[in-house]
Amino acid sequence: MRTTVLALAGLAAFALAQPASAQVRNWDPMNSGGDMQYLGDDGRAEQAPIPRQLVEFSSQYATGTIVISTSERRLYFVTAPGEAIEYGVGVGRPGFSWSGIQKVSAKREWPGWTPPAAMLKRRPDLPRYMSGGVDNPLGARAMYLGSSEYRIHGSNEPDTIGQAVSSGCIRMTNEDVTDLYERVKVGARVVVLN
Repeated sequence: MRTTVLALAGLAAFALAQPASAQVRNWDPMNSGGDMQYLGDDGRAEQAPIPRQLVEFSSQYATGTIVISTSERRLYFVTAPGEAIEYGVGVGRPGFSWSGIQKVSAKREWPGWTPPAAMLKRRPDLPRYMSGGVDNPLGARAMYLGSSEYRIHGSNEPDTIGQAVSSGCIRMTNEDVTDLYERVKVGARVVVLN
């Protein structure tokens, strides 16, 4: 009993000694503030791969537009003329990147996932359907792009943010996709640039 109490006291002292930004918090899908952290392979806290931030941005895009730069691996949500929120994203791997203009045609919380036929052909080991939840590759939220198979969605693999690893979808951390989901309206214009 005494060993357990001492161990808990030591953990509490360690946590209190850390700056607030270094403390690990449980992920709250409705929390849109603060920097999300993840536990690394060694069990230590890691910062979100690419923290979101407010940046100056081209005023040619209307407020409410999403602009994705696949070469920068960044998504910009235009908040006002000349201003946007910048998010880190994962993009399509070589041979799966694309560019063009779409609209957000639907939004879903904790979406289910049905891998497209082309993906099942490449990866027959994948399930034919997966219910929404923390293990689902679409993560906490998804925004569907037109009638395409592409989505802007969360990820259960936050270490892939900033990488070119998807089959064309735009991946975000679950915290960032939840933040964006609350801001974006169905019908919003999405511009994907190489």
